[in-house]
Amino acid sequence: MKYCSFCGHPVEQRIPEGDNRHRYVCTSCETIHYQNPRIIAGTVPVWEGKILLCKRAIEPRYGYWTLPAGFMENAETTIEAAARETQEEALAEVDIEGLFSIIDVPHINQVHMFYRASLIGGKFGAGEESLESRLFGVDEIPWEEISFPTVKKTLELFLEDMKSDHYQVHLKDIRRPMSRT
Repeated sequence: MKYCSFCGHPVEQRIPEGDNRHRYVCTSCETIHYQNPRIIAGTVPVWEGKILLCKRAIEPRYGYWTLPAGFMENAETTIEAAARETQEEALAEVDIEGLFSIIDVPHINQVHMFYRASLIGGKFGAGEESLESRLFGVDEIPWEEISFPTVKKTLELFLEDMKSDHYQVHLKDIRRPMSRT
């Protein structure tokens, strides 16, 4: 950030009085510009025991398989965001059954939330951000072609819960390995 979105003057990074973190602060009007984590919301859509995955048609990870998910928009709930992203990426309507996983990814300032969902009528397709979408049985998931660590972790947890038919809410984090110097 270089300029204040309120008055247009330059900003500088400093710790504002009463705070404990560096923030962008306007050098003229003193507005503090907070930058907070972004929420990614999605679903684990299931139809007849199979999980719906989408092959990404966009970067990052073009051509890799993912759960339908994306950035939450203003003025929507996380459930609305998850259902919207599933519609946009997989052309699928879903019944949201409950929160499944919350995975913090602090090194990229994101929180990923996935909901358990059932496909309505078993109908799906490929939206603009997907090359294709497909239902995968438990033994068919292309693990080496999964797009992101949060998707892989969510799928692993989901398959474990699926075995016992007891689904819980999983709270995890994925951190970048510490560099050795």
